[in-house]
Amino acid sequence: MAGASIEATLELWASSLRDVKARLRPLFTQERVAASAGQLLDALLGEERRKTGWMRAEAAGDPGPWRQQAILGRGRWDANALRDIVRDYALETLADDDAVLVIDETGFLKQGKASCGVARQYTGSAGKITNCQIGGFACYVSRHGHAFIDRALYLPKVWTDDPARLKAAHVPAETCFATKPALAGAMIERALAALTPFGWVAADSVYGVGSLETTLRQAGKGYVLGVSSDHRVTSWGKARSIAGTAGAVAQGLSPSDWVRLSAGEGTKGARLHDWAYLELADLDIADYDASRSGLSERLPLSALSLCESRLR
Repeated sequence: MAGASIEATLELWASSLRDVKARLRPLFTQERVAASAGQLLDALLGEERRKTGWMRAEAAGDPGPWRQQAILGRGRWDANALRDIVRDYALETLADDDAVLVIDETGFLKQGKASCGVARQYTGSAGKITNCQIGGFACYVSRHGHAFIDRALYLPKVWTDDPARLKAAHVPAETCFATKPALAGAMIERALAALTPFGWVAADSVYGVGSLETTLRQAGKGYVLGVSSDHRVTSWGKARSIAGTAGAVAQGLSPSDWVRLSAGEGTKGARLHDWAYLELADLDIADYDASRSGLSERLPLSALSLCESRLR
């Protein structure tokens, strides 16, 4: 928008917001409910730092928060359909075959016990075990920009083992316990089913276990998945023999094996990480996808694990 007038810029934003509201309209059976949803969106985009129910209502000109609370609590509309609308809207601008799907979770601090999924659990948001909800997210990152395109609420076993608590929170009866890697796998499967273009998946050591590697190999996607320092790595068919835990292998490398790279500027300057590149194995792609051929080196997993091990 370089060179555009303020009036033209504001009109473009307003037009885009009207377009978004029009896309949301089919989610609601009544016009007044759709209007309330639009006002909720306006309030969330407002300048108020805290988005409490009363503050959102005041911004919308309502006498109280009841109408917007009804949208979020008592209203019947398909949240998964909204998820798909958001994904498709983001891809219209961001789609790229070389995009990266970044999987991560974050915590939402809570005071009470009634919020769905709330429990005492670790969250990086606070850096400790505390009372919170945990949400897993898939962020679509390309050269055009980035946006969240999927989400999943993590339900600890103290919730899934308590049918009465699930019912009180209106959790679907068929919901069972799922690990964070399983939730991530479901988000990746949804992205694949929707033909979302991406070339890579990146995630930290929470997700470097289980079946995510197999899922991504079968889909022909590259991946960088972190693992913990006690994860065992082994090479075969390579000039350099490797065996042991990622931490031990990292400690045994010489200074010349490492390269220091920046992950970009942070609040305290460049975010520097040391990386070592070690080949673990060649994998036959046909073992995972009969329609494809060639070799895929099992590299990103080892590179990230050694990076993390050395920085601890």
